[in-house]
Amino acid sequence: MFFIIDSVTSVYQSNPKEFRRFAKFAIVGAVGAVIDFGLLNLLRGYFGWDLVWANTVSVSAAVLSNFVWNRLWTFPESRARKKRKQLPQFALVNLVGLLINNLIVVGVDAILVPHIGEPLSYNAAKLLAIGVVLFWNFGANRLWTYRGL
Repeated sequence: MFFIIDSVTSVYQSNPKEFRRFAKFAIVGAVGAVIDFGLLNLLRGYFGWDLVWANTVSVSAAVLSNFVWNRLWTFPESRARKKRKQLPQFALVNLVGLLINNLIVVGVDAILVPHIGEPLSYNAAKLLAIGVVLFWNFGANRLWTYRGL
């Protein structure tokens, strides 16, 4: 994990504009993470939903928020492109991110729950998943959804 962070940092230090864009993307992602954690804990902890479904709904709400804010703030020049083309691209990238997220959340939760119990187990798993998926989502969206910007 540290190797990935070091590699990303090295790449973006050579291009400060791109590093600022990544920082904005991470801030938007942090807002999305608040939405994601909030809904996950509401749906799973309060309403007792199955973890996969609660995680799917919470990630989906965060993805929608992230699309809007990335389009408005992180990649403002992307507004020249049609939303009906960008949104499906963004959604497809984030669908892969959702699959990665669900695998990590369910897998890590299954390992942790006997040791630390819920809700700590699925929140720790969610934190790890968000950290991993951040790099996938930024890289894939930068290369495809927001390419050439």
